[in-house]
Amino acid sequence: STNDNVRECSMKKVDFMMTAFRDGFQSVFGARVFSQDFLPVVEEAAAAGITHFEAGGGALFQAAYFYSNEDAFQVMDNFRKIAGPSANLQTLARGINVVGLDSQPRDIIKLHAQLMHKHGISTIRNFDALNDVNNLIYSGKCIVEAGLKHEVTVTMMELPPGCAGHTVEFYEGVLRKILDSGIPYDSVCFKDASGTSTPRKVHETIKMARRLLGKDIRIVFHSHETAGCSVLAYMSALEAGADQLDLSMVPMSGGTCQPDLLTMWHALRGTEYDLGIDPRKIMKVEESLKNAMKDYFMPPEATKVNPLIPFFPMPGGALTANTQMLRDNNLMDKYPEIIAAMGEAVAKGGFGTSVTPVSQFYFQQAFNNVMFGPWKKIAEGYGKMVLGYFGHTPAEPDPEVVKIAAEQLKLEPTRENPLDLNDANPAKGRKAAVAMLEANQLPITDENIFIAASCSDKGIRFLKGEGTIGVRKIDKKAEAEKAAKQDAAVTGEMTVSVNGKSFGVKLSGNTAEINGRKYEFGVTAGIAQVQKQVAEAASSGSTEQFKEIHSTLPGAVVRILVKPGSPVKEGESILVLEAMKMETMVTAPVSGVLASCQVKEGEQVQAGALLAVIKH
Repeated sequence: STNDNVRECSMKKVDFMMTAFRDGFQSVFGARVFSQDFLPVVEEAAAAGITHFEAGGGALFQAAYFYSNEDAFQVMDNFRKIAGPSANLQTLARGINVVGLDSQPRDIIKLHAQLMHKHGISTIRNFDALNDVNNLIYSGKCIVEAGLKHEVTVTMMELPPGCAGHTVEFYEGVLRKILDSGIPYDSVCFKDASGTSTPRKVHETIKMARRLLGKDIRIVFHSHETAGCSVLAYMSALEAGADQLDLSMVPMSGGTCQPDLLTMWHALRGTEYDLGIDPRKIMKVEESLKNAMKDYFMPPEATKVNPLIPFFPMPGGALTANTQMLRDNNLMDKYPEIIAAMGEAVAKGGFGTSVTPVSQFYFQQAFNNVMFGPWKKIAEGYGKMVLGYFGHTPAEPDPEVVKIAAEQLKLEPTRENPLDLNDANPAKGRKAAVAMLEANQLPITDENIFIAASCSDKGIRFLKGEGTIGVRKIDKKAEAEKAAKQDAAVTGEMTVSVNGKSFGVKLSGNTAEINGRKYEFGVTAGIAQVQKQVAEAASSGSTEQFKEIHSTLPGAVVRILVKPGSPVKEGESILVLEAMKMETMVTAPVSGVLASCQVKEGEQVQAGALLAVIKH
């Protein structure tokens, strides 16, 4: 009708970025996905009219090497081929931390931007979790010089009642610093990774930004549904003048993710705003995406709204990444305590925005406070943050925590530019990465240099073909084989392979018949006796003393530093364990000779596991 045509002409087009294939994966599956499962759906989404995709960066970059045994650069290349040459493909960068938890020197920050452009990316959203504008100047310049669009970002969150900071005035101060700094940018994003900002504050913040930026600069608002307020916050942002929203698709929507595209379409019905989609086509794409991800483990916490999140701000993109790691280490029962401890970590850490990497620092410190006692063990990232090694926190950190961090990390508080510190650090940068590659006889390419610099030992293991799989996906073939083996075990007859040799085994009561010979056997709960025998075996019957080293926490063995037979001194590091993205040095309790090492690199161990034996 004529009225419908008039109304359609007066509708305000709302742009959106589809986040399902990056933030969605991070927020639901901890970014642990195989690209072959989702790339066909990207093609279908593009055919349905979606033109702006989040296609990489953030945790998805490292996760490809850490968990999926895939090359993130190859995944981006494939994404570009499938999405088409005109699609706007966007990645997420963490300022001077680019795609990792640790900050980088200038040469690696520049290389990051160049490689994103080389591998098909159009736009980089660039943020600093501390809202330290100095951390956005050089990284933003590199992004634009590489030929990419730069979406400069102000990070947001709500604080618990009684806490000061993260006000509209604070965000205005950050935005004014961005404008005064001369950072080149194409758009401005306000990013609320924890989804905790109140709709009223969102409205006033976007209204303020529109006043400062004028009518032509694109303003983007990003949130998560974790606290249950995101759709209302999105409506508030639009009414205040935002041009673009971030939206996702099931099964990576709602809960810890962005609102669903169809949910937002429905919320805007009857208003002056229009997403410009065909909902029936999107419904078909969502069915395909659900089918593509149906065999992945869906963490129950990823699908829920958590009303307590505003009191303990954990961003959706970090929540499931951490719960997946807790599951890896059989520590999921500690999750409620760790989340409860986050509030104190935020308050005493200087109120940096709870978004990676800072959210991970908060979680790591809360984890340590629960596992080892309050402030008994300072997480390296958290400690460096309060000491100033990542820039300036919005508020001054707790002086006592700063003192403890300085003592434990043996570092002094600093006000120096982190880029200058990193440039002067011989363990960081292009030269250090090349040395790692050469030591492992790997090709020296820009991609390999960046993988080594950003992913360290795990990146090197991937490049050597020693990468491991940490994706929680049901393998139906493996499940069927497991079920068949279990059925065989019930009959008491099986074939057991040990070091490539096969043995026919029949079990009957306490008797095992192995290749025709019968043996009596028994089973005792626990492994204390076995561990004792290991030490006895290492001693070869001598009268010398042996000291066992056991793991004090679950984790993965990332580096073995001493070979069996080598002398060690008391306090010397023997190997390195990683848990919750934190490295823990395992040291020699006595001086002597390393008699045996009971683990190998890449192996997952539980608390109490025997790691090594020292002869002294």
